[in-house]
Amino acid sequence: MKLKLKKYVFCSLIAILGIQTVSSQSSHVLKLWYDEPAEIWNEALPLGNGRLGAMVFGDPAIERLQLNEETIWAGSPNSIAHDKALKALPKVRQLIFDGKYAEAQAMATSDIRSQTNNGMPYQTFGSVYVSFPGHQNYTNYYRDLDIENATAKVKYTLNGIEYTREILTAFSDDVIVVKLSANKPGAITCNVFMNSPFDKTKTTTEDNEVTLSGVTSTVEGQKGRVKFQGRMAARHVGGEISVKNGIISIDKANEVTLYISIATNFKNYKDITEDYVAKSKSFLDKAIDKNFETIKKAHVDYYQKFFNRVSLNLGTTAVSKATTDVRIQKFDSQFDPELASLYFQFGRYLLISCSQPGGQPANLQGIWNDMLFPPWESKYTMNINAEMNYWYQQN
Repeated sequence: MKLKLKKYVFCSLIAILGIQTVSSQSSHVLKLWYDEPAEIWNEALPLGNGRLGAMVFGDPAIERLQLNEETIWAGSPNSIAHDKALKALPKVRQLIFDGKYAEAQAMATSDIRSQTNNGMPYQTFGSVYVSFPGHQNYTNYYRDLDIENATAKVKYTLNGIEYTREILTAFSDDVIVVKLSANKPGAITCNVFMNSPFDKTKTTTEDNEVTLSGVTSTVEGQKGRVKFQGRMAARHVGGEISVKNGIISIDKANEVTLYISIATNFKNYKDITEDYVAKSKSFLDKAIDKNFETIKKAHVDYYQKFFNRVSLNLGTTAVSKATTDVRIQKFDSQFDPELASLYFQFGRYLLISCSQPGGQPANLQGIWNDMLFPPWESKYTMNINAEMNYWYQQN
């Protein structure tokens, strides 16, 4: 009798307060998902393993994977510190305390600000494109970012065939891996190639592998000396493959796995003498004999050691069945508690994916940047931004 009364009172409160009922979130997977491809970079889905980053666009006809490596920076090792700055700092502080802001600004500019350059911009590697002839008139489109497993997927139907792409940036094997499959044998036909926005790059074809090499930009008189190389190869089941003129061509395969590595000559902040060609080849050689499922299992196991430390269940409502972009647009007018928990977990996902032990800290855009000269140069701003990246993710 008491239990029934409590239930009645609780239901009455819901009706009076206008609160919508929620169900358990335990069976709901944490995914950002959409029913159309990305049209611009900000709509693409981010993957990362701390060192490598990828933005997945998901266009059925021409897939674009925009790629980054955490040490591709313009310029070369240098210090912007100088002797006058430390002596001027207490004077500038006192001028500020005294309300003499113009004088403080003038002294900060002349005596504290760098006398050489303002720091170097973080730069993109470029993109890998996968072109599928005749894949424009598709139906049943779906793409997602699964933040429980750190993987992305694209699915669509064309001429009665369901095509699937699975993409990940492998934590354990340190390469980008793409699996192309279909529910009908012999359906995978595509061309794969790389490009980069740098003025001078070199593309080669060797031992059934395609490479793209370059050197970063010179900025504010600081010569670009960070050298990089991307390297890719493919393994296929059924059909035929040819590699020439910087293009991997697949014809009527049942399944294809693409392996992509990137390396630079960066050793540490003052030493850029690493053999980047040997390093890019080593990453690829170690991964290419493993199938996609083996790499994926190791990747997910590693990632979940971090991600599974924290769970947040605010419940779910019927509106969670909509695509992520629609849910965001309507968040101010509908009750969607699960979107709040998804947002929280997405923040954790991003930091895990762009900052790993032994690597570089997250810069202003993590490791995701499609430009040579991005906003605020995508560098480290130590007044507050770098710290805030990590305050949020203490767990």
